[in-house]
Amino acid sequence: MASPSDLFSAARAASEKAYAPYSKFPVGAAILADDGTVYAGANVENLAYPEGICAEGVAIGHMIMGGAKAIKAVAVYAPRLALCSPCGGCRQKLAEFSDKATEVYLCDDGGVRETVTVAALLPHAFDTEDIG
Repeated sequence: MASPSDLFSAARAASEKAYAPYSKFPVGAAILADDGTVYAGANVENLAYPEGICAEGVAIGHMIMGGAKAIKAVAVYAPRLALCSPCGGCRQKLAEFSDKATEVYLCDDGGVRETVTVAALLPHAFDTEDIG
């Protein structure tokens, strides 16, 4: 099973592959999925900025394409920010594939610096149980 440190390393490596020519703000994310695999992603911008894709969304896409269905933990890293928290849209995306206790590791150059839960990041998430 991947450790928080393993997820940090994968997120940091992913950030190095980011395509961020407009914001100059690379971000990497790494997900530990329910199948035990680590799926990583980097933000990908385009000329219609800000219509890019966040690192968390790319990692979730890799997870789904890999056949996994749920996030067990996630790390987020941005080299230009002390602790990069997922944006609002990504918080909802993470909530879609996690439970409220799923850990989110906020990282800096030294590794994991803060651990929060999906519920703490998005306390009143739009929940699929609410519409079922």
